Amino acid sequence: MSGGHTHQLYVEHETLVHRLPPQCKLIAVLTFVIAVVSTPRSAVWPYAVYAGALAAVAVLARIPAPLILRRMVVEVPFVVFALLLPVISRGPRVDVLGVSMSESGLAAAGILLAKGTLGVVASILLAATTRPRDLLLGLQHLRMPQLLVQIMTFMFRYVEVVLAEMGRMRVARESRGFRARNLGQLRVLAHSAGALFIRCFERGERVHLAMLSRGYSGRLPTLDGAQARSTDWAVAACLPAAAVLASAAAWFAVGR
Repeated sequence: MSGGHTHQLYVEHETLVHRLPPQCKLIAVLTFVIAVVSTPRSAVWPYAVYAGALAAVAVLARIPAPLILRRMVVEVPFVVFALLLPVISRGPRVDVLGVSMSESGLAAAGILLAKGTLGVVASILLAATTRPRDLLLGLQHLRMPQLLVQIMTFMFRYVEVVLAEMGRMRVARESRGFRARNLGQLRVLAHSAGALFIRCFERGERVHLAMLSRGYSGRLPTLDGAQARSTDWAVAACLPAAAVLASAAAWFAVGR
């Protein structure tokens, strides 16, 4: 993959976090998320530990807080759903700013927001410190099925091509005076979506034929990359270790 396809999410720095092998970071993030999700419902203090651990990683990787906050906009649909939970849930009610809300719904919304936000921030830090090509390399080292690695490789490579095609179609519509101002114009947008699908399908066929003509036999060339050392695994284990210990301590406290 070319460097031109890595600039949007990846933040170029020379830090310890950036230098870690991708497979170490993938396992660390996965373990961290599992520990966060496994936190008992009644425990609150572990979330401060999780947030502190992520903040430490962000500082080490020199990822600015405003950048993380801007990228957290992807969480908006989950935030909307969490805000609706206290309203639509049943059970004992409590007034909050003059609105009757369910106590169990408020608790569930808080847990959902906390766990979802921590998972999103962990993913943002992973994307900001690891190039897409390196992520694929890490998945390959972790023995992910080759077919899935190929699908993600093509996705990374052609997502910008599809977005550029969408931009050209939008410019063509607007140059003909089209403006999406009401629901009656959804028909035009639906036709555009259909045309985009056909163009992408045809492009995919042309790419496949080009690959076959160059000797493609169902497997892409293996990506090269350095193997992870024991010190790399030890450094990467710091984040999930803190999360696992906090989650385990919370379960121990609940069980007493």
